[in-house]
Amino acid sequence: MVLRRLTDGVARGIEGAVTTVSETFFEPVIRLGVTGLSRAGKTVFITGLVANLLDRGRMPQLRAHAEGRIDAVFLQPQPDDTLPRFDFENHLAAILGDEPRWPSSTRSISELRLSFRVRPSGMIAGLTGPRTVHLDIVDYPGEWLLDLALLEKSYAQWSEETLKRIAPRPEARDFMATARAADGSLPLEETQAQALAHSFTGYLQAARRSGWSDCTPGRFLLPGDLAGSPVLTFAPLPLPAQTPRNSLWREMGRRYESYKENVVKPFFREHFSRIDRQVVLVDAMGAIHAGPQALEDLRRTMAEILSAFRPGRNSFLSTLLLGHRVERILFAATMADHLHHTQHPRLTAIMEAMLREARDRAAFAGSLTAAMSLGSVRATVEEEVTRHGETVEAVRGRLLATGRQVAMYPGELPTDPTKILSPAREGADRWLDAEFALMTFAPARVILKPGEGPPHIRLDRAAEFLIGDRL
Repeated sequence: MVLRRLTDGVARGIEGAVTTVSETFFEPVIRLGVTGLSRAGKTVFITGLVANLLDRGRMPQLRAHAEGRIDAVFLQPQPDDTLPRFDFENHLAAILGDEPRWPSSTRSISELRLSFRVRPSGMIAGLTGPRTVHLDIVDYPGEWLLDLALLEKSYAQWSEETLKRIAPRPEARDFMATARAADGSLPLEETQAQALAHSFTGYLQAARRSGWSDCTPGRFLLPGDLAGSPVLTFAPLPLPAQTPRNSLWREMGRRYESYKENVVKPFFREHFSRIDRQVVLVDAMGAIHAGPQALEDLRRTMAEILSAFRPGRNSFLSTLLLGHRVERILFAATMADHLHHTQHPRLTAIMEAMLREARDRAAFAGSLTAAMSLGSVRATVEEEVTRHGETVEAVRGRLLATGRQVAMYPGELPTDPTKILSPAREGADRWLDAEFALMTFAPARVILKPGEGPPHIRLDRAAEFLIGDRL
């Protein structure tokens, strides 16, 4: 273990030195990580961002474009031959087709490279020609990032915390009955271990569908080629009075440690440690619609995710990163197009308040942070409707399930974020003086003019924050 840490440290030091020299004298590379929890819209975000960087007619807030310094943007083969390519073309075709639909969610890590030909600004503008800047976009599931917290917990700690947290949830009823009936002191029976893991996975899937955010271990939901392997065949159990060798409890603990060593650490070693800029996408509207407990769960989960950006707290990451840090982090509430634009500042304020603790810690570590609300591909138009005799500001779109055009008034978000966050912290079961509606809209049918990407909300501001200083 010590030898591996030393080897990782030396390798990271050499790689960091080579990267610094290459970027200084040749073509700089920005590695942008894009992650988010289930249904936060990573695939749509990346597709909308790339489409609007290629055709920048809707990107006035991207300063290099507004100043006319971007000569060209084009896709290039990605630098990592071992990663799947992000399927941009097919995802965009789905959104812009004759019967527009949302693309399928990505199930694992993927990558895409955009290259910019940019003319310099300022005093050196007339002295040098255009330069090339590469943007490598790395898409990975937010559930994988949540797994970082497991590195600091023993199997006993993780089991106790998990069982206590999920016990009140109706989605966990079947699994809790199975776990309580299991005697961890008895010898391992593989069929029982598989049944426990299967039941726990069923809980995680149901919890994700119900809007809960703390669904770890992440690979239980996205197993890929690990499906059925022992490294994914464990579950939290009550601590028995005795834990003899070869007992169910001991084997579950061994597999939990194997998961950390063989699944969690390689991801951070091979991918996360190289990220320069990061987007964390949040389905805040979905959590608000699900109720106070889902919103509080999201707040806690996002704080835990942000622990990944504080490597000093984790010895593994401190050794791995060797001083490298994510320079800029954007916390983005997606689906802003489900609200009238007059409510966007309120959604952003809720995001800022919900993530304040996590933001402050990330900022303390030297990262520049921002929060905003955005719509990666706009699916609605705004209009006024009459509701209970009053005129309210609503949005209209095409329902995903039926294709019918409907107007939606989602409710009035409070101007003071504490009005919605305090009931969530206090464990309220429902909103007392408000209700929030949410519909699932399909992409709008649009005809793009030459040079325009799909309509969006604030993707240009997001791009300026994330990469504008390097263009």
